[in-house]
Amino acid sequence: MSGSPRILLLRRDNIGDLVCTTPLLDALRTQLPHAWLGALVTTYNAEVLARNPALDEIFVYEKLKHRSGGIFMHLKNRLGQLSGLRQRKLDYVLAPAPAPQSLRLARSLKPGQVIAAPLNFPVGMHEVERTFGVGRSLGVTGRPGALRVFPDMEKVLELKQALGAGPFTAVHISARRPAQRWPLTRYAALVAQLSQQGRVLLLWAPGSKDNPGHPGDDEAVQQVLGMISKASLVDAANAPNMAAVVPVATPDLKTLIAALSLADRVVCPDGGVMHLAAALGKPVVALFGDSPLERWRPWGVAHRLVRPESRDLADLALEPVLEAFQALA
Repeated sequence: MSGSPRILLLRRDNIGDLVCTTPLLDALRTQLPHAWLGALVTTYNAEVLARNPALDEIFVYEKLKHRSGGIFMHLKNRLGQLSGLRQRKLDYVLAPAPAPQSLRLARSLKPGQVIAAPLNFPVGMHEVERTFGVGRSLGVTGRPGALRVFPDMEKVLELKQALGAGPFTAVHISARRPAQRWPLTRYAALVAQLSQQGRVLLLWAPGSKDNPGHPGDDEAVQQVLGMISKASLVDAANAPNMAAVVPVATPDLKTLIAALSLADRVVCPDGGVMHLAAALGKPVVALFGDSPLERWRPWGVAHRLVRPESRDLADLALEPVLEAFQALA
């Protein structure tokens, strides 16, 4: 292998998966300082790698199900992008997620070699470690470092001006899978209690729950705020501080990352938000449903994990979450 190979990372999966790949990028840049290092990612997850100094170039493509225009123009743009990548005469394409579609895409770029992660890996191996192993054949050694994402500082400043002074605790309520969804009544009780200690950023993915492409939690957050407001009227002695509850919709990754960067601590379900918080160095209380703790726990930061025996967050009580939060302080 020459000292300046042309290496492309291919990740077309979820936000958290891509965040867990950032230690590999740092290690490749350290091991091969003169290499050209690029990444091919989707419109959905590209902001994870924005402003990452390990990368020379980021290529973004739109999945068919996420396309914003007609199918003809979508396919034309896709073919043009793939043709351009083939012309770069890549030495290696790295495929940490070796799904058949990803491997076909990797091979279509006609690199010197496709390096894919093995399909089987030890029980208890973290996703960061599994992904990091893809770099071993390129000379990467040692243990993976920290996750890293880089907020857009203009967006951070915009939020600071809009939200005012902290410190903040961030509570994110949105979750993609049913087993990761904590009941709204318990989110409301959690935010109500935390608001007595300081300002709380209540974060969610906006939109209607009935949107078939990108369901959101606008209705859910209104229910949470309504329950908190009602609690402030019912029990004056232990009333939540409504002024300390700051709702912040996160319509895109840039806004989400910027909002999380303002928090001192984060409470959220297992998922992409949890990994983003860890990549920002934030202590995390993670609510786990049926995902394997060993593989998906927050990497490299102080954290507390809470999961009911049923592995369904519908069965998780409020008290363990509050205890985990206090233990994280």
